[in-house]
Amino acid sequence: MTKVTAQMSVSLDGFYAGPEHTDTTNWIDSAEAAGFYRVTRWAADAAAWRERQGFAGGEDTSDSDIIAETFAAAGAYVMGRRMADGGEVPWGDVPPFRAPVFVVTHRPRPVLHRGGGTSFTYVTDGVASAVAQAREQARGKDVQVAGGGSLVRQALALGLVDELELHIAPVLLGDGMRLLGPDLGLGDKEGIELTPIRVIGTDGLTHIRYRIEGKRPLVLDNRGRDEGPVVVAGD
Repeated sequence: MTKVTAQMSVSLDGFYAGPEHTDTTNWIDSAEAAGFYRVTRWAADAAAWRERQGFAGGEDTSDSDIIAETFAAAGAYVMGRRMADGGEVPWGDVPPFRAPVFVVTHRPRPVLHRGGGTSFTYVTDGVASAVAQAREQARGKDVQVAGGGSLVRQALALGLVDELELHIAPVLLGDGMRLLGPDLGLGDKEGIELTPIRVIGTDGLTHIRYRIEGKRPLVLDNRGRDEGPVVVAGD
């Protein structure tokens, strides 16, 4: 059965990149890029990621196994326009997805076909529509919300995500582009509940997969006030 999943590499304090770079040039030298490359370094070093990019080498580790597993599970992708535009040249003629990609945008563009089975369809009526279209094309496999962070938050706020996986790098960035923040569509005394369903620790990372249980009221507990008096041994 098709699940909608999302995953992001983040620092221990919750950032997926450094402070946003608003200039349209020289991104590679920006603080945003420095933070992004730090938290995603584990993926760039993995053999499975490098194979998908058409590069040789890389480390054959548990981290690499997780990347291979993720690629194998995905039948379609959803991503934001900023991510798609930023990756269009580096990904080249055969992007690593090898599946349909639905790009959430306000600017229409014809479908972009690339090698290896990858296509980019530009969706102008919101993330829910993009996820629905991706489900139709996923052939029973997962729909992966690939990012960036603002798109993942939108999908979480709309209740579209079934599982969230965080790849937590052991670094504190202090500032930057935060994955989870106040724009999750929550009311007063309301939260999104998650259940950890897998935790894998490797030499340089902690991978935690959560099942999304949905929005729930935050109910005050009684802190044991209904349990009666405390009896101390010897009294």
